[in-house]
Amino acid sequence: MKQYNVGVIGATGMVGQRFITLLENHPWFNLVALAASARSAGKTYEEAVGSRWLMKTPMPESVKKMVVLDAANVAEVAAKVDFVFCAVNMKKDEIKALEEAYAKAECPVVSNNSAHRFTPDVPMVVPEINADHIDIIPAQRKRLGTKRGFVAVKSNCSLQSYVPALHPLRKYGISDVLVCTYQAISGAGKTFETFPDILDNVIPYIGGEEEKSEQEPLKLWGHIEGDKIVSAESPRFTAQCLRVPVSDGHMGAVFVRFENKPSKEEILQAWKEFHGPAQDLELPSAPKQFLHYFEENDRPQPKLDRMLENGMAVSIGRLREDNQYDYKFVCLSHNTLRGAAGGAVLLAELLAAKGYFD
Repeated sequence: MKQYNVGVIGATGMVGQRFITLLENHPWFNLVALAASARSAGKTYEEAVGSRWLMKTPMPESVKKMVVLDAANVAEVAAKVDFVFCAVNMKKDEIKALEEAYAKAECPVVSNNSAHRFTPDVPMVVPEINADHIDIIPAQRKRLGTKRGFVAVKSNCSLQSYVPALHPLRKYGISDVLVCTYQAISGAGKTFETFPDILDNVIPYIGGEEEKSEQEPLKLWGHIEGDKIVSAESPRFTAQCLRVPVSDGHMGAVFVRFENKPSKEEILQAWKEFHGPAQDLELPSAPKQFLHYFEENDRPQPKLDRMLENGMAVSIGRLREDNQYDYKFVCLSHNTLRGAAGGAVLLAELLAAKGYFD
C-alpha cells in the first residue's frame, strides 16, 4: 500500500492524543503535521500539551518537538499532507466551516466530530456495516467543486457497541430497539482527576446523546439515492444515556423485537460468522473477529474486555429471551478506540484501500 502523509487537527485534546498514539507506527500513514488552536500554535507539541497528556502510554518521541500549526491556517496545513484527521473542540457551525475549508483546499478530512454526520452527502461510516456509503463522495465533490477534497465522518461512539451487534440480525426484521448506554468519562474528554463529580456517582444525562443514539443508526442503515444518503425508516429506536464512573468503555443494554424471531442459536451463529469489508480487505486496524460473545454471566466488563483486539472489537454477553421484547443482551466497545480515533483510522484505511486519497 502507498504511504500517505497525514495531519491531526485538534491534536492537543484527548481524541487528538489518541490519534497520535495510533499513528505512531502505522504501516500506511505517516504523521507529519499537528494543528490546534491559535494559543497552541508555534509551540512544540510537548510544550502545547504540557501536563495534559492523558494517554496511558508515554507521548511518542517523534511528536514531542513537532511545532504545532494553527488549524485556522488551512492552506499551510493542507500543503503538508495528503489528508487530515479532525478532532476539534469547537461549536458545530465552526467545525462544519473548518472541515469544508480543508476539503475545498483539496485536503480530504476524516472527522471524529458530529457536525457533518447529517450532511446529506457526507458518508458516516462504520467500515464493517456501510462501507458502500463512501460511494457518495463523488456527489459531495461535485457540490464542493473539488477534485480530491471531501469530508467523511465516523458515527457516535456509543453506537459502536450496539449497532454492530444488531447489524447481522437485520435479516430477521428488527422492528423495535430499546437501548440504555452506560458511557465512560473519556467520552466527555475527562479523567477521574478532571471530573471529580463522577466519583461515587452516575449522571443520567449526556447532552444530545439520546438523539444521536436514536437517529444515527438509521443513517448507517440508509442508502444512497441520487446525490444524498437517505436514512432507513426502521427500526424504531429509543435510548437513555448515562455517564458512569468508568475511565474507558461504553456499554449498552439492548432490548430488541423482531418481525421473524430467530432462535438464540441463530443469533449466536450470526454474530460468530459476521465480518465486513474491513476484515475482507485486511485493513491494518481491523479486528480479526469483530463480534465476540462471552458465555459467562458477568461479562463483558470494561476493565477486562475493552482492549479486546487492540480495542477495536465489540464484546457481547447475556443474550436471553425477554418477556416484553424478544431478546435482550449487553455489549461493550472501547469508546476512544473503536468509538473515536480508532474508528476514524479504520475509515481512513478503507478510503485509502479504495483510492479516495489518490
